[in-house]
Amino acid sequence: MVRVTFLTADGQRVAAEGEAGQRLLELGQNAGMPLEGTCEGQMACSTCHVVVAPDWFDRLIQASEDEEDMLDLAVGVTRTSRLACQIVLDPALDGLEVRVPAEARDMQPR
Repeated sequence: MVRVTFLTADGQRVAAEGEAGQRLLELGQNAGMPLEGTCEGQMACSTCHVVVAPDWFDRLIQASEDEEDMLDLAVGVTRTSRLACQIVLDPALDGLEVRVPAEARDMQPR
């Protein structure tokens, strides 16, 4: 299992565990995070934007040019912003910490 901590806009820390190979988007949605993922991981939107803790950012596989283009459309982007649909959990990411931006909206009922 890969442990991830989500930091919410109101300062809560939400711990979640996922399996290697699972996308961070799915884990976040299962943990109740407001990550809409409108395009269902097809990298055609930016509704799963997260901010990765600086200590973890360089451990991720580098974002593709397409992902960078989608991040240009997200609100509140930072140097360590990523799309949760493009982060695949693996054991090397055990302990990953990401922040869900305050601008996040989830219009999909679960």
